[in-house]
Amino acid sequence: MPYLLLVLTTLFWSGNFVVSRGMHAALPPLALSFWRWAVACLILCLFGLHHLRRQRELARAHWRFLAVQALLGVAGFNTFIYWAMQSTTAINAALINSATPILIVVISWLRFGERLAWRQGLGVMLSLCGVIFIISGGDLTALVGMRVSFGDLLVFIAGCTWSTYSVNLRNYPAGLHPLSYQTAIALIGLFALLPLYLLELLSGRTFTVTTATVATILYVAVFASVLAFIFWNRAVTILGANSAGPFIHLMPVFSTILAVLFLGETLGMVQVVAIFMIFGGIILTTTRLGNRKNPPS
Repeated sequence: MPYLLLVLTTLFWSGNFVVSRGMHAALPPLALSFWRWAVACLILCLFGLHHLRRQRELARAHWRFLAVQALLGVAGFNTFIYWAMQSTTAINAALINSATPILIVVISWLRFGERLAWRQGLGVMLSLCGVIFIISGGDLTALVGMRVSFGDLLVFIAGCTWSTYSVNLRNYPAGLHPLSYQTAIALIGLFALLPLYLLELLSGRTFTVTTATVATILYVAVFASVLAFIFWNRAVTILGANSAGPFIHLMPVFSTILAVLFLGETLGMVQVVAIFMIFGGIILTTTRLGNRKNPPS
C-alpha cells in the first residue's frame, strides 16, 4: 500500500511540474503558491478541522514541529519551484530535482546517523542514472556546458527544503491524525505565504482569472497538495525517507508519459531504457537488507 501511495504522489507532482511550467507566464509564482494552498485549506478544513480541534492539545504540544514542516513543505518547496520555473530550463530543473533522494540520504545521515545499505545505495545511483539518461536523450554530451542559473540554484534549494521536510517526518507525533497534521501545516503555511503574496501584488504582478488559470489552481490544490501530501506523509512514516526518496525519480518518467498522452510527443527507445533503469533502482532501494528502526507510523 505505501508503494502505491508513492507512485500516485509522484504522478500528481509530475502533473504539477507540467502545468506550472506551461502556465508560468500566466500565473506568477507566489500567486500560484498562495491560491494553491488557499483552495487546499478550504478542502482540508472541511474534512480535517474537526480532527484538529479534537487533537488541539496534541497539536499545541508539537507546534514547533508543525511550524517547521509548514515552512518547509507548504510555504517553501513549491514557492521555490514556481519561482525557479520563471528562469531555468526544464532540462536543468529536472536534473537538479532528481538529486533529491540523494539529499534525503545525506540529511538522514547528518541528522540521525542513518545509513543506507549497499543495495539501497546502488538503487539510488541506478535510478539517478536513469533520470540523467532520459534527460540527456541518451547523449551524455548534451549535459556538457550546462550553465548554472539563479533558477537552477532555486531548484536545488527546493530539493534541500523537501528533503529536510521528508527526513523530519521521522519525528511525526504519535497519535496525530493525518488530516489534523495536514490541516495544521496548510493553515500555518498559508499564513506565512500571505505577506509574500501581497508583496508580489504590490510589485504589479497579477493574473487574469480564466478557465486555464482556475483549472491549474484546482489541480495543484486538490491533487498536488491535498492528496499528494497526505499520501507522501503516510508512506514516509511507514517506509522511512531513504526508501521513499527514490520514488521521486519516477517524476521524469511520468512527465514523459504525460507528454506522450497530452502533447503528442513520441516515446523512444531512450525513454524505455531509462524507465527500466529507474524502476530497477526503486526495486533495489525498497528491498531492505539488515536491521533498521522505522520511524513511528
